[in-house]
Amino acid sequence: MVEYSHEQLLSEILKAVSDTTRRSILTALVQEGPTRVTDLAVHYEMSLNAVSKHIKVLESAGLVTRKTHGRIHLIEADMGPVSEIDHWFQNLRSIWDLRLDELENLLTTKEKK
Repeated sequence: MVEYSHEQLLSEILKAVSDTTRRSILTALVQEGPTRVTDLAVHYEMSLNAVSKHIKVLESAGLVTRKTHGRIHLIEADMGPVSEIDHWFQNLRSIWDLRLDELENLLTTKEKK
């Protein structure tokens, strides 16, 4: 995987999971474990090539890894990068928590007057 800054990595991950098919592939991999590309492709009404392109997007975001055993390519979910999304949401929540605390302080101060 290419070295990314924190913001670039977050953008790559969010772009990768913005597509319904890619989210479905990732969900299937989490549920079923390492799976052959051809076995994944049977679940979608698209060509094997199209499914492979979706997998490559997930790979470039670091959300899946590929292991090759001879002619068999196994795709496996890697949920490590999802922590980037969790971290971003935690930051958003803490910002809102601070704002809500300030609002509560303002209201409490106003009520006391």
